[in-house]
Amino acid sequence: MKQNNSTFKAYRIENNNDDYIGSVKDVEFRSLAEKEILVKVHYSSLNYKDALSASGNKGVTRNYPHTPGIDAVGTIEKSNSDTFKVGEKVIVTSYDLGMNTDGGFAQYIQVPSDWAVKLPEQLTMKEAMIFGTAGLTAGMSVLRLTELIKPEDGKIVVSGATGGVGALSVSILSKLGYSVVAITGKETERDYLINLGAKEILLRSEVENFDKKPLLKPLFAGAIDTVGGQILENIIKSTDSIGVVTCCGNVASPKLELTVFPFILRGVTLIGIDSQNYPMKYRTKVWEMLSDKWKPKQLEETCNEIKLEEIQSKIALMLQGKLKGRTVLKLIE
Repeated sequence: MKQNNSTFKAYRIENNNDDYIGSVKDVEFRSLAEKEILVKVHYSSLNYKDALSASGNKGVTRNYPHTPGIDAVGTIEKSNSDTFKVGEKVIVTSYDLGMNTDGGFAQYIQVPSDWAVKLPEQLTMKEAMIFGTAGLTAGMSVLRLTELIKPEDGKIVVSGATGGVGALSVSILSKLGYSVVAITGKETERDYLINLGAKEILLRSEVENFDKKPLLKPLFAGAIDTVGGQILENIIKSTDSIGVVTCCGNVASPKLELTVFPFILRGVTLIGIDSQNYPMKYRTKVWEMLSDKWKPKQLEETCNEIKLEEIQSKIALMLQGKLKGRTVLKLIE
């Protein structure tokens, strides 16, 4: 990808009378503000929030033209900050990146320095984007779950297990010695999930058709839920005494129709996971764990690498629920 010294390549979404069209464009650099850094992006990754931004979802992105991409990793080319120096490798995820601030589907990003985390030495740039926000969210979920539930306590169920957060959660929990039950709507992905470390597979339809009672037979010591809605309801109702359920998504539904019985009769704990504005000290801790003790052996197997020109077709597949694992965007040839 060649460009002159005043522009760089980016995947831009433009609004044409509420018809949102994406294409690779030349974008001009802007001057660097105080405490900002200019990062030459080596890799980005595709997330569901990026697909929503590319589709004109005003709950994610209000103003267009816009560059999606809530994840980026690269080297600092310019710095107006005392925190980072030119040449350092950094990860930038979440906050407002790719939402109303131009994101990682570009050769460069300009962001506040306090959005960046130094790339851990044990982590390559590509590995950082295989993780991305999905890995950070999975890591936060695992961190909170493992604070209270140990492998010997029982099975851990993971919903949306072929998605980015779900697949990485299965891999990390398996590496840590937990017996993982994976929930998926894709019966054809059994072998994929077993290879990631799942001990059992439950089909989404099975879980959705659990009994309607306010409490169900205890099946799980804990859970990482990525979808919300009825799946989350039935997981909570099927969690054993003093169990822990983390919740980070609502692709199925943002609504929960529950009684308080799982919480007051079994002492179940429901923990919300917010990766967008998670405190930096915890971000740093999670990235260090992901780079070392939590790094799955099968990390590369959860990844499909593409180029900038291929992003539109992958966005369409994601919106149709036809992508599995992680899609990593390579920006440096």
